[in-house]
Amino acid sequence: MLAAIGVDSVERLFADIPESLRGPDLDVPPPLAEVEVIGHLRELAEKNRDLDHLTSFLGAGWYDHHVPAFVDQLLLRSEFYTAYTPYQPEISQGTLQGIYEFQSMICGLTGMDVANASLYDGGSAVAEAINMAINATRRKTVLMADTVDPVYRAIAATYTEPRDVTLRTVKTWSMRDDGVLVEALGALYDAVDEDTACVVLQRPNFFGWIEDTRALIDRAKAVKAVVVIAADPVALGVLKPPGEIGADVAVGEVRHLAGPPSFGGPGAGYFATTKAHMRRVPGRIAGQTVDVEGKRGFVLTLQAREQHIRRERASSNICTNQALVALAATIHLAGLGRIGLQKLAELCVGNAHACAERDWPDGFAVAVERPYIREFPLKCPKPAAEVNASLIERNILGGLELGRFWDELEDYMLVAFTEKTGARAQTGLIDALRSVK
Repeated sequence: MLAAIGVDSVERLFADIPESLRGPDLDVPPPLAEVEVIGHLRELAEKNRDLDHLTSFLGAGWYDHHVPAFVDQLLLRSEFYTAYTPYQPEISQGTLQGIYEFQSMICGLTGMDVANASLYDGGSAVAEAINMAINATRRKTVLMADTVDPVYRAIAATYTEPRDVTLRTVKTWSMRDDGVLVEALGALYDAVDEDTACVVLQRPNFFGWIEDTRALIDRAKAVKAVVVIAADPVALGVLKPPGEIGADVAVGEVRHLAGPPSFGGPGAGYFATTKAHMRRVPGRIAGQTVDVEGKRGFVLTLQAREQHIRRERASSNICTNQALVALAATIHLAGLGRIGLQKLAELCVGNAHACAERDWPDGFAVAVERPYIREFPLKCPKPAAEVNASLIERNILGGLELGRFWDELEDYMLVAFTEKTGARAQTGLIDALRSVK
């Protein structure tokens, strides 16, 4: 091996590693029996604060839903745990059918014609949609509402930085004298012109409310710009699909249907679009076919658009997907069904609105004007970070501190609700806020 790579000794092979680090004296404790190891690990794990012990009002795209036990159990089936990739359909039918079902459900949720097998996360799905729009329109300006998830916007900036395009973020909200946040889409509407490749929106937006985007979408359509909408799949249980309100591309994150937030990943982004853009879709698409005996089967299809064939002419260098997370979300959606997803969304809506209508302690106020789904901005009497520090001592994980992304919102937090934050959890939150000094 050394001869093959042109190195004459093992020492030379590791020459780039500082000598002091090549053979460190590791202070490894003596061996333990299995039962002792399990006990030790449990001891370490109990030092963490986790969602089994905390009531979570943290959201912003990563929600604490109950994921039924059958989801993890079905993931263990051997047809999904094959060591082979879907390039070998003769031994990957389970994986390919799982992808096909995921795509079908995403199309049903979004009102789109075609979906891919998933992308790394919601952020990369937004960025890939922007890339696709640039390639489709050959235009050089991308407009994003600043009510799109700030993390998504940062990922989009990373993607577009090497390209000869302008990524422009437009403020689409303002603050009233009473501290309530209100919609202000006028500047974004005015910014749309003949050089606009795409307009990127979020539904519900990052603050949790539903924007009135009808005029804006009509304006984008008039100049033949691509409309990209990032949508929460649970909220789509009660909202019109993006395809019905004029979206050309629908993207989003499905992690919260697959399992707990897990420190922010791994996620799985969905990507769905119309037939007009089908040949430009990044990543994989699984299709249904029949074999020589006429039996139903599944294969990867439309391969010509993938990076491993088109090389430098490819619209994207994505040629993989988050199959396990996407499969978990698919199993959960299959278990819920259409009515179950609607009921889940209604529980989130009901809990958010029930809590908003409670008697909040002095200095705290719900700061939203537009209709909202599962979360809303809450104005606090002091910096939200200080409020959260007080809540965590009461075993409550408070809302996202909006001052992390907007300096003028230092005293605001984004409070999110799921089916797990019912009346008891809401009472606990209100009582805890009364004790905030």
